[in-house]
Amino acid sequence: MFRHRWTRALRGVSAASALTALVGGGLAAPAYAGATPKPDSNPAVDYQDPIDALPPVSRPDTKSCSVTAVDHDFGYTLGGPPYTTTLTPPKRCEGPWNKVVLDWSGSVKGRQYDRLAAVFIGGAEVFRTSTAEPDDDGISWHVAKDITDFAPLLKDPQKLQLELGNVVNDTYTGVYRIKLKITYYQADKRHPAATTADRVVPLGNTGSDSAPWMNVGKGGSTRTEVTFPRNLTKARLEVYARGGGCDEQWFDAVPSDLAETAPDYLCGGGPYREVQVAVDGQPAGLAQPYPVVYSGGIVPTLWRPIPAIDQFKTEAYDIDLTPFAGLLADGKPHAISITPYGAADGWTVDGSLFLDTDAHASRTRGRVTTNTLSHAPVVKTVQTPGEDGSTDVSVSTGRSWKISGYVETSKGRVTTTVEQDFSYSNEDTVSRTGRQQTVHQRDHGATTVTTRTGGRTEARRHAWSYPIDVDMDIPFYGDYNNYDLRAAVTQRRVLLDTSRKGSAHAWRTDAVTDDTVDSTGSLARENGAVRAADGASSEKYRGTTDTGACYSRSLTTAHGWVTGDRQSHCRLADVVREALKG
Repeated sequence: MFRHRWTRALRGVSAASALTALVGGGLAAPAYAGATPKPDSNPAVDYQDPIDALPPVSRPDTKSCSVTAVDHDFGYTLGGPPYTTTLTPPKRCEGPWNKVVLDWSGSVKGRQYDRLAAVFIGGAEVFRTSTAEPDDDGISWHVAKDITDFAPLLKDPQKLQLELGNVVNDTYTGVYRIKLKITYYQADKRHPAATTADRVVPLGNTGSDSAPWMNVGKGGSTRTEVTFPRNLTKARLEVYARGGGCDEQWFDAVPSDLAETAPDYLCGGGPYREVQVAVDGQPAGLAQPYPVVYSGGIVPTLWRPIPAIDQFKTEAYDIDLTPFAGLLADGKPHAISITPYGAADGWTVDGSLFLDTDAHASRTRGRVTTNTLSHAPVVKTVQTPGEDGSTDVSVSTGRSWKISGYVETSKGRVTTTVEQDFSYSNEDTVSRTGRQQTVHQRDHGATTVTTRTGGRTEARRHAWSYPIDVDMDIPFYGDYNNYDLRAAVTQRRVLLDTSRKGSAHAWRTDAVTDDTVDSTGSLARENGAVRAADGASSEKYRGTTDTGACYSRSLTTAHGWVTGDRQSHCRLADVVREALKG
């Protein structure tokens, strides 16, 4: 992956040495007792295996069976078909399951770009990630994900595909060794079977030998025709969306006329993006994309060893399409479209539908009664020239919309209303002919889904905040082997899920995430050799585990080494209070 000329140079820089991977971290105990960075160490020549402060995926204490689905080396795979095999649930653990967990383990050594990768089961994308950048000695990392929602597909033998397009030649020598394990945890009296949708329908291209995900160019959209069950009651769309090329870091893009003044350093199209979903061309929902940074992004030493948020475990976006359920249950094919609005370069998008049906009726029907969501946002852009030759760019927008619809079921009429409010701003100071940018982006809002059945009302609210601050500078850029790059990045992700029964009741906290990564990095080369490099970072996670327990962990690093790792007790009320400030 690459974007500007100077970023292309960045992506070719070989990274660091790998030491022992960190796992967990005791209460108030450092990860490396007595270990300190070497005085002359730096993350361009020596850094530990990637580590983050996120809570681990819980594993139920019940009978389980594991299947090693992939154990494969990805050499020169760019442009070729994905690695393909068949995933069959083990006979000793045929279900029903309390939980199903995917474990991704990667290792690589030499010199290599970061690469976008994904796992597909039965054509549905169950995991998206990007890889670490290695050094000559090699690094290793591990990511776990709960994929229980895909149980309707997992119960039968399915085609499993792993897409990781890699290039190996005289310069880029890194071969990615990937091991993929699926563990099935049986349900029992203490561990009841998980509640999942009745059907999972992938939207990607499942009819070819290529990876099912879809590549969308500037101004483009996907379109997939789906014939829904005649007794449909609920529909949820899970969407993945990541930009490529100049849209890898879309949040630092500037208006196109300004980008044209410094094409080696600036990307055009402006910084605002949204992921739009439509049903038969009618706006049906949208999500704000998280400002992801790849492991080679901005300055690679920023992310050694703490990765950027969403780098290794990409979170999908949920779009509730239940207001359209009555319309979709007519037995006719319906077009579901995904549009990365504002895209100035290519995006890799995909989606899976999670559908519920009426077990006591062969047919449901209904209609959409309200839809105030417009096709396009109103984005305000102001450019202000400075006396020193700099340019201040201010971009802002926001939306407030509502979609409501009902479906007639065996339980009576069910009305679902989806409402969303959000605001967005991006302040960017561009100076030194594009070689310096200072970006402050704020994006926050909430989506509320209210369901009314007879005299009962239930509501779920998902609130988010995605602040990011970037200060990047290029004191010197000559060519691929001669440059000086510096940056500081602070990014945060706040997610708060609440629910209530009855309109008069208080909101109950179901889950909260408050994750902040703060990093500085520098990298300079002269005549092809690393002249100077350094980095320091910290991560602070406060939130709930997947079992609802409060979890708090903090990491600090210097020169590519972990210097502090502290896990501490926390109170959920305090975490929620701090998250709401985000």
